[in-house]
Amino acid sequence: MKSILIIGGSGFVGSVFTKYFSQKYSIHVTYNKNKPYFDIPSSKIDLIENKQEIQDLILTLKPDIIFHTVAYPSVDFCEQNHELTDDLHVNSIRKISDVAKMVNSKLIFLSTDAVFNSMDKIKFNEDDKTNPINYYGKSKLSAEKIVLNSSEQNIVLRTSVIYGWHEKSRFTNWIISSLENSKIVDPFIDQYNTPTLVDDLVKSIQYIIEKNISGLFHATGKTCLNRYEFALIIADIFNLNQNLIKSVTKLEKKQDAPRPFNSCLDSSKLEDFLEFEFSDIKKGVNFIFKSKQNNKENFS
Repeated sequence: MKSILIIGGSGFVGSVFTKYFSQKYSIHVTYNKNKPYFDIPSSKIDLIENKQEIQDLILTLKPDIIFHTVAYPSVDFCEQNHELTDDLHVNSIRKISDVAKMVNSKLIFLSTDAVFNSMDKIKFNEDDKTNPINYYGKSKLSAEKIVLNSSEQNIVLRTSVIYGWHEKSRFTNWIISSLENSKIVDPFIDQYNTPTLVDDLVKSIQYIIEKNISGLFHATGKTCLNRYEFALIIADIFNLNQNLIKSVTKLEKKQDAPRPFNSCLDSSKLEDFLEFEFSDIKKGVNFIFKSKQNNKENFS
């Protein structure tokens, strides 16, 4: 049985991975403020204040796999706090990469579509030139380089707008909760991404572990669309009032950090390697609708 250390195991992706695969792997998770709700070995570690603790834990556990999921959730926070962003996104990953190499652990690092920006509605592949326009994207790009340069066995996965039937699925929960309570929502019409069903993402990571794939890959859903279109699909599948959805532009609703017009990713390279397909947006939203029905209104 392979051993896996999930850094950020109480977060969105880490907790879903554990739900699916806690019987298949020997999993140990770290958390900062929110202790995992599942019964599994865990360690409370603040990656900014206690970098030595995460290094010591890796040296003790010597896991086969280190799955790093931690990042600031707010792009605007990163734009206003460069030093803190560098400390979490860059400095901590450098130390983790170094000690992972010492114990021969494969490092799986979650990155972002924010390393790209285009004014055309295209999909980027792994060979396209990066062009991050906000500090979040710049810091994650720096971290990617550290991970890939540290060891040939490491892997970087760029993903985007992760959603699912989960309390930490921010965009879908905002749309569903607001519309259920007859509140107007104002998603952007000029920000295009390829949203990713979290269940697909964790399954792809399991295949990556089994096939021992390394390098740089995109790992997102198939559909390139803006947030307004995403919200309309959610409303349609959940039988909610689409008239409450009012589109907005970046000029009309200011954000502290600039956002790409388009950062859609093409994941066909990873799909081909894994013989696995990510869901398109309608299939993904239908999946969370069925999950809601099966779980009787409660998050899984």
